[in-house]
Amino acid sequence: MDHFTIVSDQLQATRNFYVEVLGLAEGPRPPFPVPGFWLYAQEHPVLHVVGVSHMPEPRRGVLDHMAFHARGLQRMWTHLEEHGVRFKVIRAPGDVRTWQLFMQDPNGVEVELDFDPSEVPPVDWKDRRGS
Repeated sequence: MDHFTIVSDQLQATRNFYVEVLGLAEGPRPPFPVPGFWLYAQEHPVLHVVGVSHMPEPRRGVLDHMAFHARGLQRMWTHLEEHGVRFKVIRAPGDVRTWQLFMQDPNGVEVELDFDPSEVPPVDWKDRRGS
């Protein structure tokens, strides 16, 4: 997989969500004739955002969600709460008990953050499940 592309009629809110909340970095983008930006995980542009004046109806595509590997479960949990981001917590079943946080970006795209099973959640995590 190289990247995901989403369209948005809320460019600033979308940028803020992925940069300020999830920690991607805005980086170089070719001079396309439409507004937008590319967001990077390390040196790779993983998310392309294209600005539109109105969201297309019907909406295109069948993307169910996008997932990112993440570190710092407790820190991210608190960070999401501080930014008012509602999220759902799942402990993956089976032998590999990955911690998964699910939320929606400002455009309604579901985003999953996956944390190593060895990470420790907040002590009161069952009471804080997703704000």
